Amino acid sequence: MNSLDANIRDTKTKGELNSLRNNGEVPAIIYGGEAQNEKVSISKKLLKTLIEKENFLSSIVTLSINGKTQNVLPREIKYHIITDEPIHVDFLRVVTGVKIRIEVPVQFINHEKSPGLKRGGVLNIVRRKVELRCPSEKIPENLVIDLDGVDIGESFKISSINLDSEVTPTITGRDFVIATLAAPTVMKEPEKPAEEEAAEGEEGAEGVEAAEDGEKPAAEGDKKEGEDKKPAEEKK
Repeated sequence: MNSLDANIRDTKTKGELNSLRNNGEVPAIIYGGEAQNEKVSISKKLLKTLIEKENFLSSIVTLSINGKTQNVLPREIKYHIITDEPIHVDFLRVVTGVKIRIEVPVQFINHEKSPGLKRGGVLNIVRRKVELRCPSEKIPENLVIDLDGVDIGESFKISSINLDSEVTPTITGRDFVIATLAAPTVMKEPEKPAEEEAAEGEEGAEGVEAAEDGEKPAAEGDKKEGEDKKPAEEKK
């Protein structure tokens, strides 16, 4: 679990916020639950280190404020329009039993143990993240798909992943596809016998037969679905 030190801030004007940022701090707010919202600031350097991790927005962070700790979930990061530096963060309190919507990354393991990949198959990833609804204390770090023994033509659907009984996908009513293992994009053409090549060479350019069509087979599943929508925040 990631951790950050936070300091209580009492900024009221834009000038005070700018001064805070110029000193290497990023203003943030903690909300959710029955407690009042808390204004805090955190180190921009440490924050950027955590942001670089792929699943920062789906990982619980332990904030230490004046010697007391509380678990929070990063919900939104605002960036400077020119410098692209983080300038504000919203943290949601982790309250037992309260359900939230969150995107969780998909992780594929054992690529080297897939006979389909060894034969040149292509892993087509339809969804790199899946939006889930779950208690804030039961957020999965990632959704794991094991490629061990998987061959060309197989697909992975949400039903392939074991989820906690209280964790459910926000897309309901269908067993949607997460990834497929398709045939190679380009099929290697078999080599022609030497005598056939010689005969074709005598015919000239106009007599050369067209190569067989190497069109890629269509991947199974709903490959053309659009990107997942950005998760809406739960109303408190």
